[in-house]
Amino acid sequence: MPPGFLARRAALRLLDAVLRRGQPLETALHSAAQGLPGPDRALVHAIAAGVLRHMPDLDTLIDGATTKPLPDDAKARTVLRLALAQALLLDTPHHAVVATALPLVDGGPRKLVHGVLGNLLRSGVTLPDPPSLPEAARARWQVAWGDAMTSAAQVALGTRPPLDLSLKDPGATADWATRLGGTSLAPGHVRLPAETDVTTLDGFSDGAFWVQDLAASLPARLLGQGGGRHALDLCAAPGGKTMQLAAAGWQVTSVDQSARRLERLSETVERTGLATDIVCADLMRWQPTEKADAILLDAPCSATGIFRRHPDVLHRIGPRQIAEMAEIQAALLDRALGWLKPGGLLVYATCSLEPAEGEAQIAALLERRRDVRPRPIDGIVLPAGLASDAAGQLRTLPFMLADAGGLDGFFMATLETI
Repeated sequence: MPPGFLARRAALRLLDAVLRRGQPLETALHSAAQGLPGPDRALVHAIAAGVLRHMPDLDTLIDGATTKPLPDDAKARTVLRLALAQALLLDTPHHAVVATALPLVDGGPRKLVHGVLGNLLRSGVTLPDPPSLPEAARARWQVAWGDAMTSAAQVALGTRPPLDLSLKDPGATADWATRLGGTSLAPGHVRLPAETDVTTLDGFSDGAFWVQDLAASLPARLLGQGGGRHALDLCAAPGGKTMQLAAAGWQVTSVDQSARRLERLSETVERTGLATDIVCADLMRWQPTEKADAILLDAPCSATGIFRRHPDVLHRIGPRQIAEMAEIQAALLDRALGWLKPGGLLVYATCSLEPAEGEAQIAALLERRRDVRPRPIDGIVLPAGLASDAAGQLRTLPFMLADAGGLDGFFMATLETI
């Protein structure tokens, strides 16, 4: 086999896991690239992510070079996608692209793949900038948010997001922004270029900060200062919001059902020196021993709001998955509200661009629960350009703060028990 073939075969397995079996890219990477050295694993990820980020446009090229359309799930189509992604996005030499692609279709339409790939590479095809959104996501977001959002989402899909840091000491924001050579868009936040290696930064080993998109830091900010009160961080891993709450003076109990993800939380706790009580449990079975003053429910969701970091969600998520997630969110909301002291505050958040997991979810909750009401977001410093509404809700969309590097898509709402 030619050099590099094993990495390409792993990329093919990874794309199959995402597109056919619906597995998240990061989850499937471990098994798809098992046994490969670090640089090859990175290549596998880069190839697959490139395909997923540009798949509609890659398919347009492929369809324009074939007399009879290949089925969407045909192995030959996937091989052509990953081969073209290497040539057009990773600048892989054409001879290496062809040599590593053809063995992937041994026993299949090798001659077809060779002909299509050769014709496209010789003709000097390129990919559009920005990339096209998958039609299903584009149509859904067009209805929900309009032209400005879908256009901004295309730009975001083709742009590496910046590296955002949340600071252990928000009072030292100006100092850390200067020391790290970054910019700050809110107290306790520093933004750095996308290519920054966080582990090499001054202050990382001392636990002065952790990686967390600015939008993802907003839900915990809405709870304000803890003053020693007790907060539950539900669905807490990998732990950025737990760290924020602990740094703000809350006594935090962090609950998540993923032992593997909680390991990351434990590592961050150890590095930062912040304290939290970590519980590995299924929230539909777990019960706290006492009611909390505040709850942050970062609910399981479609994760379509983080598509610029995880483009696989654009291909794995559709109406069925969104409806299933909305059912889980409703059940968790009802359950969590029972763990809140009278007058306590609950912040509900999802990293989703789907109204069913955000605005509609809260509207349905307020319709069925008369013991809960919205609480206006007061006294919380938000990044310039963001504002909450009178119902205590905050929505971030891709076009917001675009000139400063943009934001992930989030929905959050503040509620209090009556």
